[in-house]
Amino acid sequence: MSETVLPELPQELWRAGKLELAHGVRQFLQVMRAASAGLGQYLAEVESRGAKDLYGYGSTAAWFADVAGLSRREAGPIVKRAIAVNPTRALDGTEVPAVAPATGAAAADGAIGEHRIEQILEILGRIPADTSAEDRETAEKILADLARDAGPRQLAKAEEDILGWLDPDGNEPKEPEPKQPRREVTLERRKDGFWKLNGLLDDETGARTAAALEAYATPRPVDEFGQADPRSKAERQGDAWAELLDLAIACPDQPGTSGYRTLVHVTIGLEELKTGIGKACLDFIGTMTAREARMTACDCLMLPVVMNAAGEPLDVGRLRRFVTPGQRRALNIRDRGCALPGCHRRPKNCHVHHIHHVRHDARVYPIGGERPPILSRHSGLVKL
Repeated sequence: MSETVLPELPQELWRAGKLELAHGVRQFLQVMRAASAGLGQYLAEVESRGAKDLYGYGSTAAWFADVAGLSRREAGPIVKRAIAVNPTRALDGTEVPAVAPATGAAAADGAIGEHRIEQILEILGRIPADTSAEDRETAEKILADLARDAGPRQLAKAEEDILGWLDPDGNEPKEPEPKQPRREVTLERRKDGFWKLNGLLDDETGARTAAALEAYATPRPVDEFGQADPRSKAERQGDAWAELLDLAIACPDQPGTSGYRTLVHVTIGLEELKTGIGKACLDFIGTMTAREARMTACDCLMLPVVMNAAGEPLDVGRLRRFVTPGQRRALNIRDRGCALPGCHRRPKNCHVHHIHHVRHDARVYPIGGERPPILSRHSGLVKL
């Protein structure tokens, strides 16, 4: 390392002209930069010999922090920069070349300081790993020579040109990891027998739900009496939810419970089922009228259970479908949807009912006495 002579200050600095002041600033900058580069060479040599063997410290940064009165956080970058621009030696004595030798030479001449050195090292760190050693050396020399007279903006522009030359395709874009969607649904049975449904859906699921409800919640066409659909939007969406639930339950691939598809248990006495008068127990948590139980039994899987007067099961039969698949297909062809006048529900949205009359919107429609089953979706169907 060449010796650097510290410039002398004039006796009376206030008498110096502007050119003398500017020259003095440049001289001191060069001395400071050269001194920093010389310090880096010493630190690189300490790193080569081993700070533990020389002074008993675990690392060069720890030793330098105590010597310079710095914290480990302040001393670490200085040592790291010194090792990057100066050659070191491995444990076996072989030389380890510097990452940026041309930058180290410019620093030793006092042409660049620590900020430009850090910028050059950051640029070199962004060069693709598969770049050849010759191209990397050329790029580092271009940056070191430019940094002698240029500022940070010119180096940033040179970085774009160098990366464009070495890696014209750029880095492969990284697809962000998809966020785990947040969905919450709570279902609570109220004391009056109704169920309260609350939920929180992510954007995608909410949009799909809204689209499905909109498709099934369209108002019914005006009937032959000129009566428009009297349901509110909330009521139409509630009916749409019931239809979507029926479709999901009817899906053959749906998951089951205890080895069976989704089941709802209805417990009712034989006389109540025959007369339609009385109450039925629904899933052991609520009640429904006998009339509603008869409607439910029209198109479902039946599991007969014989019980004695004490409520003890005497015999449990096998599951059987009340309406056979062949009957269902025949009704689909005959009725082509809901048989209620003015309703245009499709067959897959309807149940099979045995009725004499149907009630809808406080009006009774005669069907014509005893007749075979019909398709209908509406819970307002009753047997009179």
